[in-house]
Amino acid sequence: MSPTPPARRLRLGMPRRVFSQVLLMQIAIAAGVAVLATGLFLAPLSAQLDDQAMRRALAIAQTTAAQPQIAVDLRWTLPSTTGPVQVEAERIRKASGADYVVVMDMRGIRWSHRDPAAIGKPVSTSPSLALAGKDVMEIDTGTLGRSARGKVPLRDADHRIIGAVSVGIEYDSVRARLIDAIPGLFAYAGGAMAVGALAAYLISRRVQRQTRDLAFSDISALLEEREAMLHGIREGVVALDRGGRVRLLNDEAQRLLGVGSEAIGQPLDDALGPGRTTDVLAGRVTGTDLLTVRGQRVLVANRMPTEDGGAVATLRDRTELEQLGRELDSTRGLIDALRAQDHEHANRMHTLLGLLELEMYDDAVEFVGEVVGDHRVTAEQVTEKIHDPLLAALLVGKATVAAERGVALWISDGTLLPDRLIDPRGLVTVVGNLVDNALDAVAGTPHARVEVELRTEGRTAVLRVRDTGPGIPQERRELIFTDGWSTKKPPAHGKRGIGLSLVRRLAERQGGSAEVADADGGGAEFTVVLPEALTEPALAQEDGGVARNGLASVDGLFTIPGQEPGVVRRLPSRQTPDAGPAATGDTRNAGDARNAEDARNVEEESR
Repeated sequence: MSPTPPARRLRLGMPRRVFSQVLLMQIAIAAGVAVLATGLFLAPLSAQLDDQAMRRALAIAQTTAAQPQIAVDLRWTLPSTTGPVQVEAERIRKASGADYVVVMDMRGIRWSHRDPAAIGKPVSTSPSLALAGKDVMEIDTGTLGRSARGKVPLRDADHRIIGAVSVGIEYDSVRARLIDAIPGLFAYAGGAMAVGALAAYLISRRVQRQTRDLAFSDISALLEEREAMLHGIREGVVALDRGGRVRLLNDEAQRLLGVGSEAIGQPLDDALGPGRTTDVLAGRVTGTDLLTVRGQRVLVANRMPTEDGGAVATLRDRTELEQLGRELDSTRGLIDALRAQDHEHANRMHTLLGLLELEMYDDAVEFVGEVVGDHRVTAEQVTEKIHDPLLAALLVGKATVAAERGVALWISDGTLLPDRLIDPRGLVTVVGNLVDNALDAVAGTPHARVEVELRTEGRTAVLRVRDTGPGIPQERRELIFTDGWSTKKPPAHGKRGIGLSLVRRLAERQGGSAEVADADGGGAEFTVVLPEALTEPALAQEDGGVARNGLASVDGLFTIPGQEPGVVRRLPSRQTPDAGPAATGDTRNAGDARNAEDARNVEEESR
């Protein structure tokens, strides 16, 4: 046979089950306590019995010394085995049950004793204290062995000390009383042990249920594995107790939520603050794979209640996946824009080819000149109203997509935005999401139109996007700004319903707001206010009306009053910044990554 492994030898004779170990330990503790209590009880009991025996001996001695005849006989008779002193002392001894009653004179000579041969002889222990007038109680050893003694002085009628009386109670009788008390004491101790054993059994059974009958070594191993797993996985784990306090936060959860270990032990609302993430983790928002945004991260949360009334929630970081999804949406948007431009370019080429085949050369030259001239003048009008090249390029690109979808994209007469934006990418995200939402809302409806207004009030930027769609019901106007809410089918790469939430977060991060109301004439009107969005106060808008600053739009084509419609194809190449999204997001259609990509694509054409 193979030798026993060292780990097994260490446990030899010790059961592995928690129930058995706890039961044995509890019984051992109960037995130890019973033995200790018995010993602590016996020690004072023995001393108490000794004290009782000495007090009894002293009482018998005092009773004997109180008889005046003994004092008279001690003075006028001689010590003898038949003398009156011996007779009276023996009578008292037998009546009281004492071991001996000794009467002595001032010289310590015995006048009475249980052993007649000892009469007339001096006592074995010194009676000096009793002869000095003091009462004495002691445990001592004499001629009859160890006994409890009481000694008192013997006085005559004139209260003069003429001798002493010594009474002894055999110590074996005291020990016998102690031994007689032990069985009853052991019975009580046994009963206490039985009750302790029963309590130990019940406690062990409860511990067994709570620990699922695992060995202590298994529990320790599970704890170590749990710690390694919680701090090693790439998912955030948040454990809550029944009172809603944070009981556990692993490293990944702290990273995703942006909190530290000090959040452990705090109520969830205090640790994370108000918001959708807190509502999801607290169970106020229910469901599976719930989307929530925390800071710059898109999280997927799942919550599972526990038997003790608490809950365990898991968090997965979908930021990278959402970025990939935005890139996919951006590619699709680019394809749509290129298809629309290709379709429009083909129509113009067909028109030019027809003019050439009809040998209408002058008309062909005029047509080409009008197209080129319209593009140049229209681009100048766009940049005159929207000075930021990124936003201007974005809106031109959206107009091309709108034309393909049969939607008129209008720029409001009151639009004037200087090129002093602190965060143009953030505004691209907001404008792109709202315009995309509006295009989706009005697509397929007659006389579909989307109007965009961008203006400034000091350093505050105000954006309004109106559409002629069905509008937003009153009861849903706050719900649409929550993470995960959407009216459309989710794409293949994940869930929808992040864009409007992201728009509001971007606005609130700058101390602004994002609201929705009914537009004049029907549809929805989204208003976003961004305080401190510009570096310095913007110039006042000039009152030029449509002839100076106004742009009209027909079927997605920007036009200038008094000229033929023309699609904006070129913009002055002022700068080509990286138009990547400020944060990931998705709403009722693609997302801000596609919006920035559209802006880059249109501006690239100017080259």
